[in-house]
Amino acid sequence: MKKGLLIWFLFCCFSCGKKEVEKPNIVVILVDDLGWADVGANFPETFYETPNLDRMAANGLRFSQAYSAHPVCSPTRAALMTGIHPNRLNITDWIPGFSRNKEDWPLSTPSISHQLELEETTLAEKFKESGYHTFFAGKWHLGEEDTYWPEHQGFDQNIGGWSVGAPQLRKGEANGYYAPYGNPRLEDGPEGEYLTERLTDESIQFLRQKGTDPFFLYLSFYTVHTPIQPAPKKYDYFLRKKEKLTAPSGLQAYRQEGAGQTKLIQDNAAYASMVASMDENVGRVLQALEEEGLDKNTWVVLTSDNGGLSTLFNEGAPTANGPLRAGKGWCYEGGIRVPLIVQGPGLSDKGRVSETPVVSMDLFPTLLSLAQIPHQANDGKDLSGLIRNDDTIERESLVWHYPHYHGSAWKPGSALREGQWKLIHFYETGISELYNLEKDPGEMENLAKVYPDKTEVLQQSLMRKLRESNARFPEPRP
Repeated sequence: MKKGLLIWFLFCCFSCGKKEVEKPNIVVILVDDLGWADVGANFPETFYETPNLDRMAANGLRFSQAYSAHPVCSPTRAALMTGIHPNRLNITDWIPGFSRNKEDWPLSTPSISHQLELEETTLAEKFKESGYHTFFAGKWHLGEEDTYWPEHQGFDQNIGGWSVGAPQLRKGEANGYYAPYGNPRLEDGPEGEYLTERLTDESIQFLRQKGTDPFFLYLSFYTVHTPIQPAPKKYDYFLRKKEKLTAPSGLQAYRQEGAGQTKLIQDNAAYASMVASMDENVGRVLQALEEEGLDKNTWVVLTSDNGGLSTLFNEGAPTANGPLRAGKGWCYEGGIRVPLIVQGPGLSDKGRVSETPVVSMDLFPTLLSLAQIPHQANDGKDLSGLIRNDDTIERESLVWHYPHYHGSAWKPGSALREGQWKLIHFYETGISELYNLEKDPGEMENLAKVYPDKTEVLQQSLMRKLRESNARFPEPRP
C-alpha cells in the first residue's frame, strides 16, 4: 500500500471510530416571586411543602446565598436572559413600572426601557445558533409590543409569553390561573384548567416530541405571583393544616417596614397550595426527562426572579421570608435572596450546599459553558467549575439598584454586598445602613454608626460601581 493511501486509510479509521460528544440539554425553571424560605431545603420550618424541590437539592447542588439581579421581576428576567446587569439594559423596574412620578414623592425617578432590545444577545439565541431547539412556556414580561416577545428573541416556540407579568382578571374574558386565560399566546383550555399544570403539559409535550436535536427548555411559571388563586388539589389540605398551626410564642404576625408592613408568619393556605402545585409540576418535568431517557444528559436549573412578596403598604402580603428581612421590592435579603438549585451530569457530589454568593447574571455564562458554547465576557460569572469541581470564583462585590418607588413601600435606593458586609443606601434621606450578614442575616442591627469608616468605604464603592454600570439616579423635584 502506498504511503499516502496508508495515511488516508488510517485517518478514515480514526475518524470513523471517533464518537462525537453529545451536547447536553438545558432546562431552566423560573418560578415567579418564589421566596428563599418558601422551599423546605432552604427553610425546614416552612409551612409549605416542596418534596420535589427538596429531592432535586438532595440530588444536585443548592446555593444557600443565591441572589436575583433585582428586587422585582423584569430586570432580573432581562439579566438572566443576557448576563448583563439591569443598569446597563436600563430595565430597573418591572415593565411598565409603578407610577413614575407622583406629585407627593420628593424624588423624580428615571425612565426605563419598556423592552429587552432586540440588539441584545439572549441565551436562546446562543443556543439556537449552536443547533439547539429552543422552547419557551410561561411568563415573559420583557416587552409591551409583540415584536419583543420570545419568538423574536431566539425561541422557536412561545407558549404563553407576552407583555403582562401576571395572569389577568377581566370579567368574561380572563379568569387568572383558571381558563379562560385571555392570553394571546396561549389557547384556552377547558373551563377550570389550572395554568401551572397547563404550562407543564405543554413543556412535557415538547420533551416527548422534540426529535434528536439538543434542546433549551425555559419553563417560566406565572405562579406564585398574584392573584393568589388556590390550586385545586391541595387547597383543602392546607386549610386543615392551617387550623393546626400554632405560631411561635411572642411572634407577631407583622412588623413595620418603613411605611409598610412585613408578614412574619407563613399561614396562607391558598398560597401554600400554589407552591405545592408548582412543586408537583416540577416533579412532573423531572419524571418526563427520566421516562424519555434524557435525565443523564440534561442540566436542570430552578430559581426565582425575586424574593417572596411579604411586604406591602397594608397587611395583605401572601408569604413570609423566614429570618430574612422584608420581601419583594426591597433590597434587604428577603427581597433579593432566592432559591437556586442545579441538577445534572458532572456534579462533583450530590446534595452539596454552596455558600458562595451568586446572582442571576451568572446563569448566562454558566449554562453556555456547560454546553461548551463560546461566549463573550459579560457581567455574570461562569459557575461551571464551581458546579463540577467545587472551584471558587473571584468576585469583588454584588450591586443592586432600584431607583424607583414600589407598591411594597420601598423608596428609591441601592445596595452592595462585599464579603460579609452589606450596605443599603436610600436616596430620599441620603442615609446608608450597614449590616454584617455573617452574624446578622436578618439585617436587624444597623452598624453604620459603629463602623463609620467601613460605611464610607462601601458607600464610595457602591457609587463607583453604579456609575461604571451606567446607572440612572432619582433626582429631587424642583
